[in-house]
Formats: sequence, C-alpha cells, structure tokens
Amino acid sequence: MSSTRLDPARLAGRLAFLREAERLKSVLRSGFTSSGRAESTAEHSWRLTLMALVFADELPGLDLARVLKLCVVHDLGEAIHGDIPAIHQHAHPDKAAQERADLQTLTRDLDAALRADIIALWDEYEAAATPEAKAVKAFDKLETILQHNQGDNPPDFDYAFNLDYGRQHTASEPLFAALRAMLDRETAARAAASILAREELGGRDAEGLAEHGRKG
Repeated sequence: MSSTRLDPARLAGRLAFLREAERLKSVLRSGFTSSGRAESTAEHSWRLTLMALVFADELPGLDLARVLKLCVVHDLGEAIHGDIPAIHQHAHPDKAAQERADLQTLTRDLDAALRADIIALWDEYEAAATPEAKAVKAFDKLETILQHNQGDNPPDFDYAFNLDYGRQHTASEPLFAALRAMLDRETAARAAASILAREELGGRDAEGLAEHGRKG
C-alpha cells in the first residue's frame, strides 16, 4: 500500500471523473447482443479488454498492462457525443478531433498527471504509435466483427461490411490474421443465412398477398 498522504480533493476529482465516464454505459453502438438489444460502447470496451487478456500469451513481446490500459481508454471520448458507426465515419472527418476534445472535457476533474496519462493513452491508440496500440487496434476490429456475428441482428443487417472492415489492422500479425480468417468464415455463413431468411420471408409475403387477392 502507498504511504502517500491521501488528498481528499484528488480523490473527489477521480470520483467525479468516474461518474462522468458512466455515460459510456448508455452510448449505443450499431451492433446487437445475442439477446437482441443494442450493444453499448462500455460493453464493447469490456470485451475488448477481455479479448486482449485471453490472447496475451500469443503476443508475449507486448506490455500487457499497457495493452489493457489502451483497451479501457480507447473509446472513452464517446461518452459525450456518442459512437459513429464505422459505415458512416467517412461522413465525419472530424471524428477523432471531436473525441479528443470530449475526452479533455471528460477528464477535467482529474489531477493533472492522471489526466495527461489518459489523454496520452488515447493519442497513442489513435495514432497506432506503438506495438501495443497496433495490437489493440486489431483486437478492436476483431471484437466488433465477433459481436456482429454473434448478435441477434435485424433482417437487413449488413454482414458484407464485416469482410473488409479494419483489414489493414488485422493483417499485421499471424494471430490477428488467423482470428480474422475464422471470423470471416462466420461472417460469410451469417450473411448466407440472412439472405436465405429474407428470401423465405419474401416468399411467404408473396404467398400471403396472392391468397389475399384470391379471397378479395
């Protein structure tokens, strides 16, 4: 245990930050959980962190503590203005700048050293400036695809988008490429099943209209 004297103002500032960060639990993403409800950014960040922990032994050269910190921090800026789905990000070229500004607002009650550390972690992730940040970028894409494949999604869900999503980040290491290949096979299977379900639904709708016409 630290022998440093506890500073009530510092502790209060950190609690205030945690209260603000709670907003991330209510930020919804474009994916759905396996129970069919919208996934939150906080849930994505949790499983991203778990994914990094689970596969840490496959990437022994990385600083695991730093990897986990990057996972926790990478989407914190979304707590204020929310998530922009990847499929729409081309229409928001200022997304990164907005998130960084929001992160600065979110961390305003923290003591200066901790605030600087959190913002530096976010900058490191955004720039993919280190091997740890590159790994978290890859895991971020893989976790998103995993959730898309696992979710109870609406009939018009765009599985084809997954096949190209974040490929430049998941090709950097054999581990990421292997996981990507497995998830791509799942994506293709979900896409085929979705198309078949829509065709069957369309056929039933057509039969229903024909029957209605005969009765009319």
